[in-house]
Amino acid sequence: MTAALMIPELGHLALILALCLAVVQATLPLVGAWLGDRQWMGLAQPAAWGQFAMLAFSFACLTWAFMADDFSVAYVANNSNSALPWYYKFSAVWGAHEGSLLLWALILGGWTFAVAIFSRQLPEVMLARVLAVMGMISVGFLLFLIVTSNPFERLLPNSPADGRDLNPLLQDIGLIEGTPVECLQKSPSGDPVAYLIRGAVIALRREDSGRVMVHFS
Repeated sequence: MTAALMIPELGHLALILALCLAVVQATLPLVGAWLGDRQWMGLAQPAAWGQFAMLAFSFACLTWAFMADDFSVAYVANNSNSALPWYYKFSAVWGAHEGSLLLWALILGGWTFAVAIFSRQLPEVMLARVLAVMGMISVGFLLFLIVTSNPFERLLPNSPADGRDLNPLLQDIGLIEGTPVECLQKSPSGDPVAYLIRGAVIALRREDSGRVMVHFS
């Protein structure tokens, strides 16, 4: 297995390291604030920086898996395919449960990083306690993500040749430019009309179809 094919494993490892740093951030600074130990309180900021770095790297690894059409990753196979333009593949990174949880964990890590950077004027004890509480929240997020919603789960050795498609919730006609619409059949009375839209057959009555705006290029 080449180094490129190991990128999802690196992303998973980064998630585990982020969890370890979150545990450190949630416990040692709080104990340090209680004991008045400045060294332990001082661990809060580097732990927050490291956690954010690991989450950003993990998110980048998942993005790479989508862009490279790595369908051995179950989350990629279930939410993308090789025919999608790059911008749809990118949006699919957080388009379903596992990826959106990773994005939320990354956002939380970003806020924690910002607090660690821009709140240095706070008393050391208060900053240690604030970052410890944010670390506790991150521990919950990351535990749930790793244990129940791992976005890097593999389908090996039986990985599909291509993926399914975007999350159906994102397949709205108004959201996807260039969606083909094919008229399949009319009822004997002429209303409703059946249309084929992205693999789904939809029957629209004339009063409803009149509200649909179609742009011809």
